[in-house]
Amino acid sequence: MDRLKLVLQYFQSNSESISNGICIILALVSVKLYTSFDFNCPCLPQYNKLYSLGVMIVPPIIFFFLGVLVNRHTGVMMDEWMRPAGNRPKNPAVVKYLFSAMIQRALLAPMVWILVTLLDGKIFICAFSVSVDPALFSGAPNNTGLDMIKIMAKVPCKEDVIFRNSSFRKAVSRYVRCYSQAVGWSILLFLILMGALGRLVKPCFDDHAKFLQTRYWSNYLDVEQRLFDETCVLHARDFAQKTGRMRKRDSTA
Repeated sequence: MDRLKLVLQYFQSNSESISNGICIILALVSVKLYTSFDFNCPCLPQYNKLYSLGVMIVPPIIFFFLGVLVNRHTGVMMDEWMRPAGNRPKNPAVVKYLFSAMIQRALLAPMVWILVTLLDGKIFICAFSVSVDPALFSGAPNNTGLDMIKIMAKVPCKEDVIFRNSSFRKAVSRYVRCYSQAVGWSILLFLILMGALGRLVKPCFDDHAKFLQTRYWSNYLDVEQRLFDETCVLHARDFAQKTGRMRKRDSTA
């Protein structure tokens, strides 16, 4: 029990950990949402790509704005940007640091969604099965009365009667899924390399003392905002109690 209290006190005193935790929860929610989402391809040449790209792009946009809304750095950054200068002048480097931290956390869940969809491959197959050259594979159905574009658009629909007991659909699906997974792993590798290079190269070009000062002031603004909110709550509670006593006194009088 004491350890649990210490953990809760740590998270209450460290809003950056709370922001990280919320972004990780959003990323897990995106994975859970995708696994529970029943994706059904329209299997029509004019709608396959539009529907697939919509499923791949629209949820990441929603998750991005959710990440921006629930990130504590968003409120702190806007308060610092909009406040009057006063005795403490504004520091653009602090606002830039808060903005960068907010964007990095907000992009976590969208990137997880995109990577999961690419590694799974179903959406990629629906979007680009029409673009595959059927001459690369044997066993293409040619007695259906449909042109080849409509046949290729029906590749994601394995229950279609055209592809019953056909190895052609499996070969095309496997081919497009390999491309999808290759793109997904390439994006993941690129992000990891960019993150590693950023951590290694950035200290060589930035002033470390200036970076620490910026981080200090960003943490200061965060703590200042939290203490201000707590003081407002205590003051409002005390004022409500005093007002309640005065009303009781007036009613009894």
